[in-house]
Amino acid sequence: MADEQEIMCKLENIKEIRNKTIQMEKIKSRLRSEFEALESEEKHLREYKQEMDLLLQEKMAHVEELRLIHADINVMENTIKQSESDLNKLLEATRRLHDEYKPLKEHVDALRMTLGLQRLPDLSQEEEKLSLDYFEKQKAEWQTEPQEPPIPESLAAAAAAAQQLQAARKQDVRQTATFRQQPPPMKACLSCHQQIHRNAPICPLCKAKSRSR
Repeated sequence: MADEQEIMCKLENIKEIRNKTIQMEKIKSRLRSEFEALESEEKHLREYKQEMDLLLQEKMAHVEELRLIHADINVMENTIKQSESDLNKLLEATRRLHDEYKPLKEHVDALRMTLGLQRLPDLSQEEEKLSLDYFEKQKAEWQTEPQEPPIPESLAAAAAAAQQLQAARKQDVRQTATFRQQPPPMKACLSCHQQIHRNAPICPLCKAKSRSR
């Protein structure tokens, strides 16, 4: 009886070993599948992060491009103000010359009439550009300021998001990778040959007019 019990105990152990071994193999198979999925997902994650870095670089390039455009706009605004100031000074000088010319003409016309001669033609009759009214009309056109078109919402949102991201990255001391910006599109000034923004209407250095490529 003792031998039979020992044999039965061994058979039970063998049966349990078999069942447990099968269970272990199933778990190992699932582990292999999970590790394969994990490695695949890690690869995808690296690709996603690389693509995100490229997108962020593109956003930052747009931010830099916008900054250069605004700098060119500021230069152009200052240039326009200086030109308007010069034009106003010239207009005042023109008024003074008209004031000097008018009494002289009236005096000459009076003398001519005593001799039976005709009056001299007015300045506006000789040449329209010498008329004071002509300069007044021109001044109204000079003082008409161009309206700045609104920035598209998508571009403005992208610029704001990129600026926020840049500020956040500066605060994160654990960020070790340097963020590389794509250089904005540039061109050489045809006059001074310095590098300026591609869309700049004039060179901010030598004030020469420029053509966008």
